[in-house]
Amino acid sequence: MIVDLLFVTPSVYLLIRMPLPGAAAKNYCLMKIAITVGLLFLVVQNILAQDVSPRPDYENVNITLTGKITDGLTDKPIPGAVVRVAAANTGTPAVATDNYYSTIKITAQDGSFEILHIPFNSQYNVTITAIGYGTGMRTINFNEPGEEETGRKSIITKALGTISLLPEANNLKSVVVTSTARPALQFGIDRKIFDVEKNITSKGGTAVDVMKNIPSLTVDVEGNVQMRNSSPQILIDGRPTILTLDQIPADDIERIELLTNPSAKYDASSAGGIINIVLKQNKRKGFNGIASVGAGTPGVLNGNISLNVRQKSFNVFGSANYNQSDGTTNERAYRINKDNGIVTDYFTQNSSNKRHRKFYSIRVGADYFIDSKTTLSFTQGFHNGRFSNHEDQDQQYFDSLQQLDYTGLRYTDGTGNFSRSSSRLSFDKTFKSPDQKLTADVTYNKGTRGSGSDIFNNYYSPDGSIYQPQSHVRNDGSGNDDQLTVQADYSNKINESRRVEFGLRSFTSNTTTRFGTYAVDNAVETKLPLSSNYKYKETVNAGYFNYADKWKSFQYQLGLRMEFSKLDGHLMDSALSFGYKYPEDLKHFWDALFPSIFITKKLNENQDIQLNYSRRIRRPRFWEVNPFIDINDPLNIRQGNPALRPEYTNSLEFNYFNQYKSGSFLGVLYFKNNQGDITSYSDTITTDVYKQLINAGVSPNAILNTFINAGYTNRMGAEFTVTKKFFDNLEFTYNLDLQYRQTSAKVNDLDLSNSGFYWDTKLITNYKIVTPQKSLFNNLSFQLIADYEAPRVIPQGKTKQQFVSDFAMRKEFLRNKKAAISFNINDIFNTRRWGTIYDTEDFYQDAYRRWDVRTFRITFSYKFGNGDFDIFKKRNNNGGANDDEG
Repeated sequence: MIVDLLFVTPSVYLLIRMPLPGAAAKNYCLMKIAITVGLLFLVVQNILAQDVSPRPDYENVNITLTGKITDGLTDKPIPGAVVRVAAANTGTPAVATDNYYSTIKITAQDGSFEILHIPFNSQYNVTITAIGYGTGMRTINFNEPGEEETGRKSIITKALGTISLLPEANNLKSVVVTSTARPALQFGIDRKIFDVEKNITSKGGTAVDVMKNIPSLTVDVEGNVQMRNSSPQILIDGRPTILTLDQIPADDIERIELLTNPSAKYDASSAGGIINIVLKQNKRKGFNGIASVGAGTPGVLNGNISLNVRQKSFNVFGSANYNQSDGTTNERAYRINKDNGIVTDYFTQNSSNKRHRKFYSIRVGADYFIDSKTTLSFTQGFHNGRFSNHEDQDQQYFDSLQQLDYTGLRYTDGTGNFSRSSSRLSFDKTFKSPDQKLTADVTYNKGTRGSGSDIFNNYYSPDGSIYQPQSHVRNDGSGNDDQLTVQADYSNKINESRRVEFGLRSFTSNTTTRFGTYAVDNAVETKLPLSSNYKYKETVNAGYFNYADKWKSFQYQLGLRMEFSKLDGHLMDSALSFGYKYPEDLKHFWDALFPSIFITKKLNENQDIQLNYSRRIRRPRFWEVNPFIDINDPLNIRQGNPALRPEYTNSLEFNYFNQYKSGSFLGVLYFKNNQGDITSYSDTITTDVYKQLINAGVSPNAILNTFINAGYTNRMGAEFTVTKKFFDNLEFTYNLDLQYRQTSAKVNDLDLSNSGFYWDTKLITNYKIVTPQKSLFNNLSFQLIADYEAPRVIPQGKTKQQFVSDFAMRKEFLRNKKAAISFNINDIFNTRRWGTIYDTEDFYQDAYRRWDVRTFRITFSYKFGNGDFDIFKKRNNNGGANDDEG
């Protein structure tokens, strides 16, 4: 569909402007203002000059452009490429249309295009973009038509012939799998691109629902995502975010980009890879939009509307989203406590948690096309959420002979909220060559959050009498977050094989958290020692340089990134501070350097291999270093470790890619060595910790979950992704990840080292009924996704296996498929749960948790718009730019 294809066009590059110190910054700002004012003056002067100068009547002269887009290596056509035609500002008075005229066309299945009704202009720039390919560009000049041509209706036809696009230099052939429609998954050797519009199982959901159905990714019970058993960095439009995945509407997402081993251009903190969430941004001419509304069970409601208006040199867009869900989740735990390997007692726990969530979001933005090669953009987003939960928990305590000692009932009522905003100002400049670019942007994220809960603990003897008095704990928390990212990038393709790129980046994050815990007795509150007020500031300043070239039949890219990072944390109620600085001094300068190497070899027309290496860093997250104790679960409490240090990762990959007629195959062998791996560690609470929690209703045998730096963790694996098309409308995507993990870690005299084999597999099936005759079943799509995760080794135990499947169907109808109705079932068999088994000398625990429940949802969507819409018609009478969308 045209809208889908338009969403994937990389037509605007959002990047940053770097600040300069002192007088230099002031002079730079004055120069920037002077240049901008000067450009505006010249444009206005040119328009006025055209209004008063006599000129022939060119309104009867139209231009028709034809051509074909192909792959420069395989000579195969590229369907779905975007051809953009924009009037060039030549300064000549003989221009029939304004210099901001532009239109776009999507290439057909054979790569061809034809653009009609282009108003006459002496010069046009033609830009061609396609996912995974470098940008193509042509400049076309037209002679001034004679009086006999302007006096009657005439058409000037210009055949551009075949235009070839080459794959990006740092990709190993990011090829779009050819089919009658753009596939849901496109991949090259360095990245995978997942088209969210094709994933009908996530319609009306959140980014968590999207991640669940992407090959190479796994999502745990709390919505945390992993890529190849490691935690990736989450970006939105290539920049850091303070939003969590369940706060991002799926309907706002255009595509997901997965980079398993990023180059030096990307943050060094992406040791686990990068997941880049690209939000929708419509740039079609005229007025257009899409609206959707959905409902389901339990308590599911969702709505989304996206609008876009593009006129001449301005593009304005906006969207609003509402998402609501309910559900009751269940959790279970079975515990055996030991003393020197001898069983002392048993414990069981069953929980039922009723949850209610409401999320709201609004996103608006505007693009100003200063000229055909320069764009200034601004985007503003607002996100709010409210949620509540009520948990009932049954506890049974048994002695060493499994005789019941006493029981417990725990009730929890909790509420929470957040309010966050995101602002971005971007500048994009293309020079004479489309492969010479300067981009700059400033991104500012800000937010507040709050939470509160009341926890009641009751204990009874086997005969029903009171075992010990009721305890009541009240929690009250709030916090503030803000992030500032400033970045500038420059790239230049010197010739067909040689490219250089470099950039600078500054990132600052400030977080303040206030959390109070109170024991309540007869309406009298006593503040408990585990209350915590803390703040921290994280700064990362970086620069990078990449050089790409070709030697014989090899393409290579060498990169180096430098990052200086610092974390300063303070507990405001005490003198305790925590954090780190890297590099600490000059002799540890290597800690600031992160090289990357990519070497590509083309075997034949359809097969490529690539070897790449990178060094990355993973810095501790704030909850991993925060010493605050979380008692939401009295059996499993959590606490950060202020002594944590960053971990360093050496990542090596060998990739093999093969494209065949009906699909593609990508095979990857990888090895990751994590020095100082940040690893979870669990132990029974100490006497000192229990004394702090004596009034909080926490069991004396509770497990304290925290984090340590392991000696190292090695991950060796192989991943295979296959796409295969059967007939015209049946498509399979199959992913298999095999991994062997080995961890070496010690805490005091306790050896936590562990090793084992792990695998997971995912199958995505898409089928669409397309018939030439009118039929109720025509344009009916089906999608079935199945995912299995085998038990995975962790220090002190393993995770439990998990099988999940989702199903959806979608019917498109009305003219041009403007309307659609979708039905989906998330977690068909209600088996999406995350479990662990710990087996140590001190305890054995078998437990599982779940956060979401099976949902049924129906969503209706409708596309609307008018390519001829023109807010300037009244003033210009005959209209403005041609709105041909092809």
